[in-house]
Amino acid sequence: MGKLNITNAPRSRTDLFLSFTWLGLQGFGGVLAVVQREMVDRKQWMTLSEFAEEWALAQTIPGPNVVNLSVMFGGKHFGPTGALAAMSGLLLLPGLLMVSIVFAFQAFAHLPVVASALHGMGVAAAGMVMAAGWRFWPTLKQHPLGWLLALLLMVTSFGLAAVVHWPLAKVIGVVGLVSCGLTWWRLQAKARS
Repeated sequence: MGKLNITNAPRSRTDLFLSFTWLGLQGFGGVLAVVQREMVDRKQWMTLSEFAEEWALAQTIPGPNVVNLSVMFGGKHFGPTGALAAMSGLLLLPGLLMVSIVFAFQAFAHLPVVASALHGMGVAAAGMVMAAGWRFWPTLKQHPLGWLLALLLMVTSFGLAAVVHWPLAKVIGVVGLVSCGLTWWRLQAKARS
């Protein structure tokens, strides 16, 4: 993971807590797009390449991706208390809000307008995730494997997960291992030349 190449950094644990609270409150469905926009574009705490690397690592660790990212990011800046501040901000107020929404939903779930609203939110969330994925495209151009091989591995991952229905752990195990090995091989070849 290494040292971050950033223009800004969180000012304090309170800044981490409040920033991650704001992220958590915005994270309805398409949290990837929200986290990327806030951490890369708005706060400028990470570059797009750094975010892509950190997000990839967060996906390979057990647990929710954004929680993993908050712990890694907070810990990187303020140690264990920073990790706790970021994770608490992400979960505390949004968690209380979620409990309130669940109780309200149970009271009104029988209404057709509620079911329609949920279907509409699902489409919007899928669009947000696709938009966030599109924003990662420039990072493929910088990848040691080159954009074509990186794209092939990405399509293979999608195909195995969405078409073949492999479990995520198996996709990461197979495609992740192959891409890590190929990347290591390319970096070694580049270092020798």
